[in-house]
Amino acid sequence: MANDSKTWRCGKYELSFDRPRIMGVLNVTPDSFSDGGEHFDPDAAIEYGLAMLDAGADIIDVGGESTRPGFTPVNPDEEARRVLPVVRALAKEGAIVSIDTRHVAVAKAAVRCGASIVNDVTGFTDPKMVEFVATSTCGVIVMHAGEVAAPARTHATVQLDTSAAAFVAEKAREAAAEAAREAEKPARRRRGKLLGEPKTEAKLPGGVVQPSLPFGDPEPAPEPTGEQKQETPAAEQATPAAEAAATPEPAPEPSDHLAAMMRRSARREEAYVPTSQLRRFTLPDSAPIMRRVMGFLSDQARALIHAGVSRDRICIDPGPGFGKTANEDIVIQRETAKMASLGYPLMCAVSRKRFVGAVSGVTEAAERDAATFGVCLGAIQAGANIVRVHDVTGFAQFLNGYWAVAKPQPRRAFVAVGSNLGHRCDNIRAARDMIAEIPLTCVSNCSRIYESEPAYETRQDAFANAVIEIKTELAPLVLLDELMKIEAELGRDRSKKAKVNGPRTIDLDLLWMDGETHGGKKLRLPHPLIGERDFVLVPLEDLMHDPARFFRYNGVEVKGPEDRVGHIVGELGRM
Repeated sequence: MANDSKTWRCGKYELSFDRPRIMGVLNVTPDSFSDGGEHFDPDAAIEYGLAMLDAGADIIDVGGESTRPGFTPVNPDEEARRVLPVVRALAKEGAIVSIDTRHVAVAKAAVRCGASIVNDVTGFTDPKMVEFVATSTCGVIVMHAGEVAAPARTHATVQLDTSAAAFVAEKAREAAAEAAREAEKPARRRRGKLLGEPKTEAKLPGGVVQPSLPFGDPEPAPEPTGEQKQETPAAEQATPAAEAAATPEPAPEPSDHLAAMMRRSARREEAYVPTSQLRRFTLPDSAPIMRRVMGFLSDQARALIHAGVSRDRICIDPGPGFGKTANEDIVIQRETAKMASLGYPLMCAVSRKRFVGAVSGVTEAAERDAATFGVCLGAIQAGANIVRVHDVTGFAQFLNGYWAVAKPQPRRAFVAVGSNLGHRCDNIRAARDMIAEIPLTCVSNCSRIYESEPAYETRQDAFANAVIEIKTELAPLVLLDELMKIEAELGRDRSKKAKVNGPRTIDLDLLWMDGETHGGKKLRLPHPLIGERDFVLVPLEDLMHDPARFFRYNGVEVKGPEDRVGHIVGELGRM
């Protein structure tokens, strides 16, 4: 299940999987399959990315090249021009940003701009990409993109002849062919195998062998020898001119391996027609498919580890829709538990894919969100840790509803409480009692109430401050909404005319929550100003040993007492 002990280190962030994590899709492209052009403008993309964070996304996956079936490859310079302003702006707001790219130059630039994850659809089969991530601290997503069916084999026409002379002649030809093969063996280049396909190999740092992309076409049948050509009846030997007239010239394949594979995949889907041939089973055998997918993912993960990437930085993704038919995608999704058993964080990236439309009967990609949620739920139950979706708002609601009833999971959190209007201590106690009434939440401990100097806006009355320790099963953004309702009920003025740090009846700040890192305009976790507020750190000493050390360990910069704001000047009593 998703609430396991795996963690994923991504630069300065560390993601735990006590609950599934949501990755929001942000395509800065004009031609993506379901939302092409909607966020092509950088400002529109940034605004949408922030909205996804506020809706519940844990990660934003930014891509500047569509990899839909039949896509046109994008120049790395153009891809960088599209994505870098978006990556920079979202990272500045505390977001965990993933760069969806197969170009090492784009990955390098994005990481410099603040991206914490490199999501490579070609599975780090480029040695230069491996070399780059080995020298960085970013998280990596290894994706399988390629056909999983056994390569089709071509066969020469066989004519049966029962005569003794034909039998002797056939044996002689076989002996000659075998002798020719034996003579060629010393000169033949050694070939490796990746998932049952011919491949070329490249050396990575440390001598690690890097397999080729799993995109290749089946090897062509060998050309017939001169003797075989002579034995072919004249009526069956077509001239080149006749062949050109009889066969229309095919459209040229793109030189880009991924584009070629996706174009073949699209043609395979379009060319499929039902036949009268009877099949015994509704789906193909899972064993050969999973050998190829899991073999590739585990091989690539090991190659990354040998190159210097620590295991806890690696996430795997079976790549639904990339070179796979609907039947094959369903087989792979049903085997999610086997992929989770590899021990790496597992991505479920099925959002609005063709096979989701096939099983739900929904033709339009943008209308497949409800079916997507169903497939994702099955993957989560089988062990998927990260769900990549287009509709973050809908899926966050779906996941929060499911998780609340299916997974008892109380987590520790701290809420700072302050007041400098009216009866300050009574306001704080009223807020405490109302927090205890929040669904799936209880108050487990409270600090004493302290008096502090006003911070930031100094021309106002002194504050009463405390920190409340709670346990909650709510998602952070849901808990924040409940805290804001309490503020409104107790008379907090959040209108535009009110000063941000001015006088208030009550102020509730969610400071920290176990296992949660979040960025955006609405909520930042841990609270970005916690390390400079004396009126927060001193009350926390009542609830934990050495809060400064605790938050430094969690990546928060904590200032010394003399450099803080809102210094504590006295004690006002207990809760």
